Amino acid sequence: MSKKTKPILEKLETGFGTSFTYKHFNVHHQNKNDTFWHYHPEIELVYINEGSGKRLVGSHSSFYRNGNLILIGSNLPHCGFTDTLEKHQRETVIQMLPTFLGGSFFDLPEFHQVKSLLQRAQNGIVFHGEDKRQIGALIENLNEQSPLSRLLGLINILKELSEAKNYTLLNAEGYMLETKIEDNQRINLVFNFVREEFKRTISLDEISELVNMTKPAFCRYFKKITGKTFIEFVNDYRLTHAAKMLHEKQVSILDICYESGFNNFSHFNKKFKAFTSRTPSQYRNELVYSVTEK
Repeated sequence: MSKKTKPILEKLETGFGTSFTYKHFNVHHQNKNDTFWHYHPEIELVYINEGSGKRLVGSHSSFYRNGNLILIGSNLPHCGFTDTLEKHQRETVIQMLPTFLGGSFFDLPEFHQVKSLLQRAQNGIVFHGEDKRQIGALIENLNEQSPLSRLLGLINILKELSEAKNYTLLNAEGYMLETKIEDNQRINLVFNFVREEFKRTISLDEISELVNMTKPAFCRYFKKITGKTFIEFVNDYRLTHAAKMLHEKQVSILDICYESGFNNFSHFNKKFKAFTSRTPSQYRNELVYSVTEK
């Protein structure tokens, strides 16, 4: 098993004189250290101003284009959203402990909506449309602020996020690790293995042995934790990869089918249509003419 396959508990440190971390990346300063599945106790807010990539949060897999604004709850496993940054593309990451303002700060009546937002973030939240653009601009504007102004700006951003109407819960069916961090480590082990090996057949025997469980026990465990069967999860990952390839590479759909881990073209077409409500050719044709995201 390669080093990258192992589950990662990421330990984050705030800068001197700050209560949360703020990182701003562009094409000259790229963040390449979080492309594997990882988790941390900090809540994470990520804004990518443009471009495309994969959203891999909990058991959710999807492809984004025209940028991304996402809020990720404490200890929710996720992958980085960009491998590299292209010209004019920027990524801003804010990470904060749930108690970064004190243990009871969000219990104040004025912060009722923000507390509800942070609870929903345990499922992962992606924001769309004008909410994404307007709040994203506020996030980027923090880059030049003093520590106090940045903190006040972050509180305002949390308020704006709590009032946003155009959003989607990524794990709406309930990706909630209600037991122990050990469960997070085991799931991350599975997720990272899929990330590295999805282009080939992964048997239930192989993945069960990886986490030292019997096959029936693993199937029950995985469905309970993620809300999906293991096969559904692998197929969703493959289909997200296929959507990314359809957007970024001018290769045949047949080649994309095999490059995404499917070995039957008609099966791939059927699964892709169920996943996106479009056939692969329809999806690619729409990308040519579409310049906006919902």
